[in-house]
Amino acid sequence: MDLRQLRYFIVLAEEGQISRAAKKLNMSQPPLSQQLQMMEEELGVTLLERKKHGRSMKLTEPGRVLYEKARSLLQNFEDSMHEVKETGEGVRGNLLIGSVLAYVSYLPQKIKMFKEKNPSVEIKLFAGDPTLVQDYLEKQDIELAIVYLPVELEGLSIKKLDQVPNVFVVPESWGEFQSTEKIKLEEIGNSPLVMLHRTKGTGIFDEIIKEFSERGIEPNVLCKCPDVNVLLSLVSAGIGASIVPKSAVPPYMSHKVRVLEIKDSLVHSNVALVWKKERYLSKATQQFIELF
Repeated sequence: MDLRQLRYFIVLAEEGQISRAAKKLNMSQPPLSQQLQMMEEELGVTLLERKKHGRSMKLTEPGRVLYEKARSLLQNFEDSMHEVKETGEGVRGNLLIGSVLAYVSYLPQKIKMFKEKNPSVEIKLFAGDPTLVQDYLEKQDIELAIVYLPVELEGLSIKKLDQVPNVFVVPESWGEFQSTEKIKLEEIGNSPLVMLHRTKGTGIFDEIIKEFSERGIEPNVLCKCPDVNVLLSLVSAGIGASIVPKSAVPPYMSHKVRVLEIKDSLVHSNVALVWKKERYLSKATQQFIELF
């Protein structure tokens, strides 16, 4: 079995269908089916089995083990080739970074500084909720992630960046908040809220609800969503207010919402750069980390 066959198998496992995998690999179906058969015969196991009433395929237990090992092996091989090519060369290639949506607005200045020093490097930025960004890192689609702590993944190097305060964001049309810049938790009272939450694990929502509870306040939560941009759209439409990290509110929202400091809240968001300890970091990634 060679690296080419492992690449074929990874695409087959991820696409779950011979026709889709063949299209992605720019090859016809019969040779791909033949390669799968050869791998199964060599190993003496079934790697992919067809689902009933369809052409889709799913990994068997031996197939799942091979898939995980193959992804790791190919990534290590590609990292090694990358490291060899970078020896004695300037910084080039790709910078693959991910960021939680609530911190994206802080990145333009860093990216500008990086591009001024490294014009030949192409930057690919992946953004999403914390769970999605961690998945990108786990699957090695990115080398570096900007996330909120705590992080569920293990084996990471962590560089803490900021403690970001949470703010109360209200629709510009809510006149009762026009004359104030700060607010207390109890003053939020029964305001209808649309809240940021993680799809798994703990996060801002849980901490804030706990803080409300400790003060005998029952918040009026209308909606929960992991996408901060969706929440801000709901706020700007006048549906409800929200409590989000200050960094999540971009400047272009200033005419649609009002941002109030929460005077007595002890909850804040810890932002950090994280990357896998065992993975080789490109020169581009190393230089980007040094900007923080």
